[in-house]
Formats: sequence, structure tokens, C-alpha cells
Amino acid sequence: MRVVVAGSSGLIGTALVAHLRAGGHEVLRLVRRTAGAGDEHEWDPAAGHGADAALDGADAVVNLCGVGIGDKRWTGSYKQQIRDSRIAPTEVLARAVLAQGVPTFLSASAVGYYGDTGDAVVTEASPAGPDFLSQVCADWEGAALPAAAAARVVLLRTGLVLAPSGGLLGRLKPLYSLGLGGRLGSGRQYYPWVSLDDQVAAIAFALENPAISGPMNVTGPAPVTNAEFSRALAAVLHRPAPWVVPGFALRAVLGEFATEGVLAGQRAVPAVLQQAGYRFRHADVASALRAACR
Repeated sequence: MRVVVAGSSGLIGTALVAHLRAGGHEVLRLVRRTAGAGDEHEWDPAAGHGADAALDGADAVVNLCGVGIGDKRWTGSYKQQIRDSRIAPTEVLARAVLAQGVPTFLSASAVGYYGDTGDAVVTEASPAGPDFLSQVCADWEGAALPAAAAARVVLLRTGLVLAPSGGLLGRLKPLYSLGLGGRLGSGRQYYPWVSLDDQVAAIAFALENPAISGPMNVTGPAPVTNAEFSRALAAVLHRPAPWVVPGFALRAVLGEFATEGVLAGQRAVPAVLQQAGYRFRHADVASALRAACR
């Protein structure tokens, strides 16, 4: 299969490219700089060009574009950047998928689509929430859906990816290693975690499974609360986690992101993946954390 990947330099994209190539697929990476290797193709999503030629002859496109939602404080300009870095490239790719007749389009989204759902279990059939991240995800997915006129479109609603470096654990492991770990706020908010191994394997599974279309939660099968996650990470690292960071302190430091990205959660389960027969490498948070921390 010839697969074009946008957003290949990020945490998920880097691992996905390696996984696909190990599985015998040909991968072409879309880059926003001068192409410096034979597997790269330059494109400019802001100007709306460069994608069509790259997609000529492609069997599938995977779109992973988007700046990190927690990389900076949520000023008005950064919130706009969060939207623009997701929606504009997705619109360009969706048009190119249609123009080039690419049969499969996998486009990133996030479980933030559902908003803060408390302890209610949410599946792909659950509605969007009312907050900023929910609306970003809804518009992000909406930008991909025009491609469904002629292509199979899968919307990858990703959870919190547990990886050996970078991502959530890249921030938490140094604190926990110093004995500074603990729950955030009440600790009752759910963490819809997924191991990096399962993240990329699930994307590959969706690429190769024509029965899958529409929203697909890319999360582990057993989400846990923040308090449970904190205890599990402390146990894996053999460190205490006695601290509690109050919600007001998180809001003072992180602003609006604390409310939507840290103190809120989704008890999201991967119903579509499980119904399609996907078998998880890491079915519980302890095994996912051990794999990421080894």
C-alpha cells in the first residue's frame, strides 16, 4: 500500500511511519520545508497547494497535522493557531483526496470531541461537547468529511498517548522520578490513555480494514481516573506520589487549558476497534506504563 502521511515528524507520525514501513508499506511524507529526501514531498497547506501531486497514485492518506494543545498558554492567538493548524490542512487534504481519487483517508481528531463527560462511558456514538476543544474537534472532523463523497474516511479520536519519550509521560516522568507526583484536582477525571504501540497499530489496522469508517476512538479499553493513573505511574517508577495539585492552582498556572485539558476527562472506550476485532497490545494502564517506562 502506498500511504501519504501529513504530520509525520510528530510523536505519533514518527512511530507510524516506522510501523508502516516495517509492515511492507511504501510511505511518502508531506513536509512544509524543502524536501530533502526521496520519501518527502513539499506542500504548503496555508497556500493550499502541493498536496495533489503527492497524492497521485496513493492508496491512502493519513492526516496527523496540528500543534500541541498544551504546548503554550491558551491566549486568543494560540487558540486560533490550534484551530488553524488542524482545520486548514485537513481541508486541503480532503480536496486533494477527492481530486486524486484516493480511496482511503484517515484524519486525526481527539477524544476532546466529547468534552468533560464525568464518569459516563462514551463511545463513538456519543455527541460532541460544548467547550472549545470539542468545537475544534467537531470542525476538524467536519473539514475531513467532504472526502467521504468518494473515499472511506476514518476519524481518529485519539486519547492520551503513553510513549517512552515526549507526550504526557515526557512531562510527568521527571516529576514522579523526584517523588513529586500526585493527583491533579479531584483526581476523578478520566484519562482515556493509549499506548504508542497500540496507537500506531490501530491506525494501521484501520488502514487495512475496509469495514471501518467514520469516528474511531483510539484509546485503551480500560480508561482510568487521574488518581488511578497517578498511583499506577508511581508504582511503575517505584516512587511515592503523595501530592495533590489543587484545581485553582492549575488554573492559575495554565489558564483555560487547565479546565478543559487537565481537570476534565472522558471515559472513552474503543467500541469500533473492539467490534472490528482489534487486539490490544496493552489492555490495561499498568502494562502500557511499563512498556513506556522500560
